[in-house]
Amino acid sequence: MSRVVDRGGPRHWLDNAIRLIEADARRSADTHLLRYPLPASWCDGVDVALYLKDETTHITGSLKHRLARSLFLYALCNGWVHEGTTIVEASSGSTAVSEAYFAAMLGLPFVAVMPASTSSSKVALIEAQGGRCHFVQRSSEVYAEAQRVAQETGGHYLDQFTNAERATDWRGNNNIAESIFSQMQQEQHPVPEWIVVGAGTGGTSATLGRYIRYRRHSTKLCVVDPENSAFFESYERGEDVVTGASSRIEGIGRPRVEPSFLPHVVDRMVSVPDAASVAAAHHVSRVLDRRVGASTGTNIWGAFGLLAEMVEQGRSGSVVTLLADSGDRYADTYFSPEWLETMELDTSGPAAKLSEFERSCSWV
Repeated sequence: MSRVVDRGGPRHWLDNAIRLIEADARRSADTHLLRYPLPASWCDGVDVALYLKDETTHITGSLKHRLARSLFLYALCNGWVHEGTTIVEASSGSTAVSEAYFAAMLGLPFVAVMPASTSSSKVALIEAQGGRCHFVQRSSEVYAEAQRVAQETGGHYLDQFTNAERATDWRGNNNIAESIFSQMQQEQHPVPEWIVVGAGTGGTSATLGRYIRYRRHSTKLCVVDPENSAFFESYERGEDVVTGASSRIEGIGRPRVEPSFLPHVVDRMVSVPDAASVAAAHHVSRVLDRRVGASTGTNIWGAFGLLAEMVEQGRSGSVVTLLADSGDRYADTYFSPEWLETMELDTSGPAAKLSEFERSCSWV
């Protein structure tokens, strides 16, 4: 006699959850691609351009909105999330803000596991989206604690650090790579010489690097990494590294090499001092007349170095990087002289280098 086990059932709630997420995406226009104003005087016959993919225009204000949407669709379509499932994530930053937004949209409880040292402003942003914050004493504990909370509640741990590279369809479907190349089509140099990004989960660099290869573009991918992060040292040494320290540049840098980071799709890595990241954030904020976060500063530092290299070599072309989130979230840190002094971050040297770059395109 045949034996049958039937675990299927009505998919009304699942169908509606996916519809809600897709409808939210369709209500949103694509993020802007801004041309950064570079001085024409120092180009000396070399035509270079810098573009910023402005991810702050997402409804939750950062690049992580894309990731959160992908993680929810990935979990829903894999059958891991159902009506009433508690959603859990290890995050104290923009990912948790965006995930809390999507959880609230679907009527699901959301818990963000984070270090007790997380700033009150970040906690407030997550709570404003309907999320609950669960604290641990050490940042290294967030992974295991998020898994424990998910098990205790019968919920689902989204695990951005493992699933970021697999949740996004890197071949297209309006991912950030497809969007950049589509928006560049009518520019003077439509295929960028370089795309510059930081690595937090590693998902964005994985998506970009795979897409570049899939479409057979000549573009190279540069990943910039802040102090105390394991990604650069691991890339340099060709082996996994654990630093045991947390990054001061929120949104990028990790004390371990996350599973979503794919080093073999990265063409170059650059280690950026934290003071340089902050100085660049201040510099770009003045140029754009709007505050940008320090991870954008890290991106800009790397992009400026590549532009100077291109000019020195007499190579025309374009560079694209990301404006990852708004600097308004960091009024009490990166834009606070008192906080910078407490962190012993002296931005005067990097600020002088940035000024000289804009004057002469020198990067020494």
